[in-house]
Amino acid sequence: MSIDKNLKRCTWCEGLYDDYVRYHDEEWGVPVHDDRKHFEFLILEGAQAGLSWSTILKRREGYRRAFADFDPEIVADYDDAKYETLLQDPSIIRNRLKVKSAINNAKRFLEVQKEFGSFDTYIWRFTDGKPLINTWKKMSDIPAKTELSDKVSKDLKKRGFNFVGSTIIYAHLQATGIVNDHEVSCFRYKELKFA
Repeated sequence: MSIDKNLKRCTWCEGLYDDYVRYHDEEWGVPVHDDRKHFEFLILEGAQAGLSWSTILKRREGYRRAFADFDPEIVADYDDAKYETLLQDPSIIRNRLKVKSAINNAKRFLEVQKEFGSFDTYIWRFTDGKPLINTWKKMSDIPAKTELSDKVSKDLKKRGFNFVGSTIIYAHLQATGIVNDHEVSCFRYKELKFA
């Protein structure tokens, strides 16, 4: 599917390669209510720490293969041998702490599902089940973290998750549509605001 270059988008995705623009147009900020998708973004955003989203997006399929199509039940059972195999996989970021964190977070994710019925129920309760709609005019207005991401991050850390600092969690809230941070001039802002 071709990209309409005439549409006004968030400045962070302008001039980038088609898959990046497609991610902005089709996924970023769309409210997620699927636990597997939440788990996917937690893994990918944890892997992004200190790197660009572009770097991670280009490895997304590698992550999908390495982490069992983002099935937390399978990933939670990864043993030391699987961990060592993952560290040799060039299709993902081979950072020991990040890989170990993904396995740990799968276990914690299952615990949250057991307690709340779903991770989705858990995460959306921080906004009473409704997306927060911001009104940012330019990219420089958008914060790296907020009181909400601080609160969610603190709660996840208390539950034993790793690589869930406030900045990473704010990226999760944005990506999964819990927060609509499209710039108001972006064509997706209104589409998602009234979705």
